[in-house]
Amino acid sequence: MIPRSHPRYESLKTREKLEKGVEIGITSLNGLIAHGRGKAFDYLLGEKTHSFAQHAISASSAMLLLAKHPVISVNGNTSALVPKELVVLSNILDAPLEVNLFHPSEERLKRIKEVLMQQGAQRVLLPNKKYRISYIASNRKYINPNGIFKADVVLVPLEDGDRTEALIKNGKKVIAIDLNPLSRTAQHATVTIVDNVVRSISHLIKTVKKYKKLDTAQLRRIIEQFDNKKNLKNALKHIHQNLT
Repeated sequence: MIPRSHPRYESLKTREKLEKGVEIGITSLNGLIAHGRGKAFDYLLGEKTHSFAQHAISASSAMLLLAKHPVISVNGNTSALVPKELVVLSNILDAPLEVNLFHPSEERLKRIKEVLMQQGAQRVLLPNKKYRISYIASNRKYINPNGIFKADVVLVPLEDGDRTEALIKNGKKVIAIDLNPLSRTAQHATVTIVDNVVRSISHLIKTVKKYKKLDTAQLRRIIEQFDNKKNLKNALKHIHQNLT
């Protein structure tokens, strides 16, 4: 039991969730390594959700609400860290959750689907080897015909850069959540939320609920006013300030 008074309480609880994810078979050991790499950038960001992340969350919310077929991509880490929040967002947007793994197995796919369904998910899709996206060679090319195959906007928390690039080349708009503003994912996504997924998904849910009251013209204006490259530069400036 981690005492709430511990100065690293939130960080240790997050790590504990991933450790449990490995134990129950939804998270891979490679996912633990990826988490550690991301955590280093969270330290540089001061472990806070900054204004540049909030701006990206605003643009993402508008984009998801305007989408004809929004889809939320789920991997092992996100299914361990924010399963409840992903389900809430999925239900608000009426957007399916689609499981996509770099190291897939039928058992692991099934377990992740079970975790999401237990949290109240309405639609959890699994990859179908008859359908794929182009420009990528790994197992992550396989997609579901009722999900990413026909999606116009895909939310990809904790994504690989090559798949982000491939989704863009296949005509999708990609919303990424990535703590590293220099990663290929961050640089190639349509909108990049430079923040910890544990914090940003909750903010995204609140903003989507708020923006559901806006009309199409207002939502489009929010997107038009957003500049992803400029926003990434602001994130880098903040990191630089923290370092100096």
